[in-house]
Amino acid sequence: MKKFMNSAGALAQDCLEGFVAAHGDIVLFGDAKKHVRRRVLTPGKVAVISGGGAGHEPMHTGFVGHGMLDAACTGYVFTSPTPDQILSAIHETDSGAGTLLIVKNYDGDVMNFEMAAEMAMAGGAHRIETVIVNDDIAVERSARGTGRRGVAGTLIVEKIAGAAAQAGAPLNELKILGDAAVAATRTMGVALRGTTVPQTTRETFVLGPNEMEVGVGIHGEPGRSRAEMTDASAIVDLICGNILDDFGSLDGQSILLFVNGLGGTPLSELYLVFGLARTFFERHGVIVTRSLVGTYVTSLDMAGVSITVTVLDDRFTALWDAPVQTASLRW
Repeated sequence: MKKFMNSAGALAQDCLEGFVAAHGDIVLFGDAKKHVRRRVLTPGKVAVISGGGAGHEPMHTGFVGHGMLDAACTGYVFTSPTPDQILSAIHETDSGAGTLLIVKNYDGDVMNFEMAAEMAMAGGAHRIETVIVNDDIAVERSARGTGRRGVAGTLIVEKIAGAAAQAGAPLNELKILGDAAVAATRTMGVALRGTTVPQTTRETFVLGPNEMEVGVGIHGEPGRSRAEMTDASAIVDLICGNILDDFGSLDGQSILLFVNGLGGTPLSELYLVFGLARTFFERHGVIVTRSLVGTYVTSLDMAGVSITVTVLDDRFTALWDAPVQTASLRW
């Protein structure tokens, strides 16, 4: 598999250089290029920071800007950013109101963001709260181990918390709000082709011509099961049925329905999936009041799709609708 790159080791930084050059009206590099931050910070506002490995673009750098993130830290491909990067972002964006860290539930991300928070809070220099996103229902809940992964639902948590921070919400309120957004969100994905990682240019898993991978994550890892390929209606019913079962009941509830491409799926197919998913939920008494369709949280070039549902109340709806101006999300 051929890729546009100079070298695998330089790919993440080379991509960031191009990203900042393309969106210099919104973002700039932080100190020593350790993170990407808003060009214009808002004094007195809680700073909202997220991050993760490269390979998930446009998440997270694409969501830095007014109404969403203040900074994003990017590691090597599928590798967590270092505590030093995260600490740099905290120092540069916290204007005194504190910092909210939004972290996907992967061991490396959780550990490194936790270390950075401890260093930042040493001596009372910063006030930090952390929201852990674990929306992936393909992983069973467990008292041991990491538990459910943070996947496409991270975008929704970042948007809701970012809008509230932009409106002046204090740090303790943002922590409660972020945790509530996580609790209201479920995601599940299916892949038709594995991820081609730059270091090897080989797929992380190989499927037969009539196979699909059910319950994939965003780091190229296999799903929880392999199934026979079927038509789009059956695939959507499988995903949405699992999401509905996990919630228990959504009868009469309003939801945000988010159909996300994992990197190698055409937009036409994503809209097809959205239409089928909307029909599924409406058939089960669920009201789709907000929608998002596109390629936002990827696993490099994986051919796949994830479906995310967030249960909306009046406040979540207002915060979702609030103005946002980032490279990849704006209204």
